[in-house]
Amino acid sequence: MAGTRGLHDTAAMKTTALAAALGLLILAGCAHQTPPATPAAPRVEPTAAQLEAARRVALPPAQLGEMLNKPWHRMQPAELGRFLAWQQLDQPLLRQRVAALARKNIGQPYELYLLGEFPYETYDAQPLFDLTKSDCVVFVEHVYAMALSASWEEFFWVLQRIRYRDGVIGAATRNHYTEADWNPANSWLVTDITKELAGEHAQAYRQRIDRKAFLKKQFKIEREIPVQQFDDVFVPKEAVAQVEAGLQEGDFVNVISGKDGGYWASHVGLIVLGSDGSRHILHSAEPQVREESLQGFIARMAERDARNAGQNKASLAGFKFLRLNEAPQAPPMAPQPRPTRAALID
Repeated sequence: MAGTRGLHDTAAMKTTALAAALGLLILAGCAHQTPPATPAAPRVEPTAAQLEAARRVALPPAQLGEMLNKPWHRMQPAELGRFLAWQQLDQPLLRQRVAALARKNIGQPYELYLLGEFPYETYDAQPLFDLTKSDCVVFVEHVYAMALSASWEEFFWVLQRIRYRDGVIGAATRNHYTEADWNPANSWLVTDITKELAGEHAQAYRQRIDRKAFLKKQFKIEREIPVQQFDDVFVPKEAVAQVEAGLQEGDFVNVISGKDGGYWASHVGLIVLGSDGSRHILHSAEPQVREESLQGFIARMAERDARNAGQNKASLAGFKFLRLNEAPQAPPMAPQPRPTRAALID
């Protein structure tokens, strides 16, 4: 998914030059260095309860066995639709279903700026969906949409409702900015709990959101959209250890990076629980989807930032956390407007 993710300013509005220098990139920090690869898991055989769930959705046992041993990025759409119907029964609790679906896609290849609006539009000729690869935003959107769906058709509908403002497909209506677009537009799905978790440690910042300039530069789209000053907060990385016990499976993570006094969401992921109850981040980053402890991620970023010292590169500043809502209900789609005709034709 291509788009723009915002900037953070701790005291003053220092974001204009930084935003221009960064090219207003959506989650440009999705590419993080890779931890060592994990060995392949042993073959999984379905339990009696899983076979009963398969019977209820008319899924043959042999197909279930294949699906249990296949990540969803290797499934065909019709196959995935059958799996999602079964998954609703196998994992009836939403948070556990999100975690299970996220883990089922560990190893999916990473590709930045993966999705666009083709064939509906050609401003961004990338396709509306691609199961074979993901970037950090695409991965989260797919997992959430799958967890809320029991068929391919429902998944695709929910996916567009998450990606686009009011569900209206178009480069101009895509939720480009993490903090100013994606998070508020999906308040039906997740609720920002950053300030509540951070308490006195909360660090305030301000973004200058110029959607008109971004759309013109990125897609050659002309739109009269006023500049927005957007205020937000994040949890500094030093304070995460004090608040992470309050995180739950399925929560949405915004990784906040900083440079030259500005801060922005450079990456996103999902919270899952480790076997010992520790909080993990499950996310898509170069070269593939992986799971690691939240503190391990912070330590790895500290090592990266130490190597980059003196190179004027962005570094990890902290995180925003958004709580997965209980029983979220996607609002209705707005009508998809008919595309405008050129004035000369009429």
